[in-house]
Amino acid sequence: MATARPDTTFWILTALANGPQHGYGILRSAFEASGGAASLKTATLYATLDRLTASGAVEESGEQIVDGRARRYFRLTSQGVALLESETAELEQRVAAARRALGTAAGGGARPRPAHPRSALA
Repeated sequence: MATARPDTTFWILTALANGPQHGYGILRSAFEASGGAASLKTATLYATLDRLTASGAVEESGEQIVDGRARRYFRLTSQGVALLESETAELEQRVAAARRALGTAAGGGARPRPAHPRSALA
């Protein structure tokens, strides 16, 4: 079985950080929080939720019947909160590294690229 893309997991955990939600609520929250970047398919959502549930990061928190259909609700566990915090810290480190590389850590613009050492010899 293929594993979910890391950003899929991140956006699902982020959606659940707002409190327990059912599947459609998670899809909508992830889409909104990501500015439309996390447009998840239902099958991807439930496969990822199954994996996160098996790992202990997410748990089912009940079921509600709405218009004759069952809605399963999910919530983060303390392990899920720790996983989201870890993924957030990793993303922050990546952004900081990219900003340093671009010379924008202090809010300045991108540095001009230095000339290649060999071009100076020509």
